[in-house]
Amino acid sequence: MDDYKDKTAFFTSLFNHYKEPFISFANSYVRDIHIAEDLYMEAMLDFWEKRHSFNDSLNIPAYILTMIKNKALNYLRHIYIKNDVETTMHTQGQRELKLRIASLNDCIPSELFAGDIKQIIQEAFKKLPKQTRQIFYLSRVRHKKNKEIAEELNINLKTVEFHITKALKLFSTHLKDYLYAFLLLI
Repeated sequence: MDDYKDKTAFFTSLFNHYKEPFISFANSYVRDIHIAEDLYMEAMLDFWEKRHSFNDSLNIPAYILTMIKNKALNYLRHIYIKNDVETTMHTQGQRELKLRIASLNDCIPSELFAGDIKQIIQEAFKKLPKQTRQIFYLSRVRHKKNKEIAEELNINLKTVEFHITKALKLFSTHLKDYLYAFLLLI
């Protein structure tokens, strides 16, 4: 029992005597007094737990200071790795942000629906009656005037106008959803 009291008294004396200089040593590297205090406490607890395995020739203050040094090194390495990861993530985030900005900058809203619109127009064009399809093709693709179409097909001018109006109504029905979206984008 006396041996335990002697070791406890020795430890308390050691703890109090080296507390300030060892915490100062740790703080000079970690630059956070609370972390430095934690490192000192951990080192002292490690020493106390291993006290039975030391021989009398051990330089105890040097041993404890070495433990504090190693704990401070581990802490600083951890901070370095954490900062490195954060920097890498920030850099990757910046690259991703630049890519999104460039992508949005290059985006042409009217082209977003171009493929869909072409397909709808082709499907609607196929649904037109043969004569309406022929007249609309001559008007919109070949750019012929209504009078030229009437003469070429040997039909009345009003008939040409009727078929073009009929085709336009069908297209506007099929494209109504895209027309609304297009107008919103404009």
